[in-house]
Amino acid sequence: MDDMEKTIRKHKGESMAMSVETSVDWRGRPCKSNKHGGMTAAVFVLGLQAFEMMAIAAVGNNLITYVFNDMHFPLSKSANIVTNFIGTVFLLSLLGGFLSDSYLGSFWTMLIFGFVELSGFILLSVQAHLPQLKPPHCNMVLEGDNCLEAKGYKALIFFLALYLVALGSGCLKPNIISHGADQFRKDDSKQSKKLSSYFNAAYFAFCMGELVALTVLVWVQTHSGMDVGFGVSAAAMAMGLISLISGTLVYMNKPPRGSIFTPITQVFVAAITKRKQICPSNSGMLHGSQLPESALVSSSNVRNLLHTEKFRFLDKACIKVQDQMQTSESPWRLCTVTQVEQVKIIISVVPIFACTIIFNTILAQLQTFSVQQGSSMNTKLIKGFQIPPASLQSIPYLMLIFLVPLYETVFVPVARKITGRDSGISPLQRIGIGLFVATLSMVSAALVERKRRNSALDSNKILSIFWIAPQFLIFGLSEMFTAVGLIEFFYKQSVEGMQSFLTAMTYCSYSFGFFLSSLLVSLVNRITSGHSSTRGWLGDNDLNKDRLDLFYWLLAALSLINFFNYLFWSRWYSYNPSLSPTSQHDSYAEDLENHSLNSSKHIAAPDNNIP
Repeated sequence: MDDMEKTIRKHKGESMAMSVETSVDWRGRPCKSNKHGGMTAAVFVLGLQAFEMMAIAAVGNNLITYVFNDMHFPLSKSANIVTNFIGTVFLLSLLGGFLSDSYLGSFWTMLIFGFVELSGFILLSVQAHLPQLKPPHCNMVLEGDNCLEAKGYKALIFFLALYLVALGSGCLKPNIISHGADQFRKDDSKQSKKLSSYFNAAYFAFCMGELVALTVLVWVQTHSGMDVGFGVSAAAMAMGLISLISGTLVYMNKPPRGSIFTPITQVFVAAITKRKQICPSNSGMLHGSQLPESALVSSSNVRNLLHTEKFRFLDKACIKVQDQMQTSESPWRLCTVTQVEQVKIIISVVPIFACTIIFNTILAQLQTFSVQQGSSMNTKLIKGFQIPPASLQSIPYLMLIFLVPLYETVFVPVARKITGRDSGISPLQRIGIGLFVATLSMVSAALVERKRRNSALDSNKILSIFWIAPQFLIFGLSEMFTAVGLIEFFYKQSVEGMQSFLTAMTYCSYSFGFFLSSLLVSLVNRITSGHSSTRGWLGDNDLNKDRLDLFYWLLAALSLINFFNYLFWSRWYSYNPSLSPTSQHDSYAEDLENHSLNSSKHIAAPDNNIP
């Protein structure tokens, strides 16, 4: 037992050095804890987060107005163009995460694609400024059928600019989060506690960027023209890149480790090749499951993962096949337990990821139909001042810039005393709260839209635009829980060399949510138009003729079903003991010792179910 304690102490000492060994400065030299990383370095990344969000939000949240009024696409098609654009932004985050982890590193990925995004903003501004690059001016509400839709080279320039922005922003987003989080060493107890605070700070920067975009920048777009608005977005993006470059000397950079898909593919190939093999009852017989003196850190400076009992068929990839020649097996036929556990983690997080898709489908409505909903209401605040409908989306962020600091300074310390967790509540609990609250947002939206429509048709009254504020406020509250919880969950479940890619899965959820919104709009229109002489619930350019309220009720029902589905999968999910959400410095040694004892007794490691 004394030998075991010495080994554990040695492992903990090796763990303390791990971050320094795997992080380098801008010249490729090992980082120094007193010069690199920490909140000082993360502030520069947060600057990029705020300015980039300011730029992209000003475009995305008011894009439907530009597409509808200037490009002359029909309303439903305009909504799909916006949701497809935003969906592509988040889908391309997988590409950004892959390039960062495998080849470029997060800093160079951000720098390269930051300039790609900047070029897209500039091209959008140029097209919006030059009349010859747009269709002739026309009022889509009064003369919709007679307005010329953008086609040919005009449409080509528009979509080229739009998707340059999508490519740049998509590849940037996961790396902003992961590069900032990489500035905190997980093996340092003080910095590990700051990691959860960093995620809240990143969301605060996100809210500030959104707030400025939805007030100042949208006001500029409305009163000075979309060309000036897109130009301001380009300027904001340039400021973000300056902020990123300013922190070059103090960043801790995680070097790329080659293709992250190769070891994943090797596990599946090896498991299929050895599908007829029988898994040993003792997990200690699997290749790489023994605990040598470097148990915490493998040859590639990656923490080894302890064996878990889920997806046992993948364990066959770790079975050694003895032959008379005693030749070593190819990596495509024999994998380590750590490799297999990495694949198990990816498979395990997929159901959690899938449960947030409906949540982001609701977000899509607030950036499309809810903006058009506001356009058909009384936007006058005081005499001589009207609120741009897109600025309604600033309401939740105005609330959140006060609520997020309160959450960090009041709620987290109180919850920490009750639960014993550094973050107050677990990321999975945080996600669940947000998913439930999102349902209430759609209920509010449906009730208000019915009242607005009935007032317009029955008494010819126009409601104040502030009637739709509650749906934005409620969703903003839900996003504070779900969005931050999801990012924290994915980052903490990632291992060395996969932080950006797994963080990108968070944004991929946004992508699928927006694509699902486009699919739902098309399906609802097709189904509802087949039973009446109308064009469907969402088939007209006039919301008074559409049935947006029924569409909101449909989303509320889907959201509630999705919440109960999430409860099931969150109960099913189990953490790998090596990535336990409890304090890593204390619990890991205990997990290591328990695993050693259990392996020697041929007893499977217990599940770590944490809802």
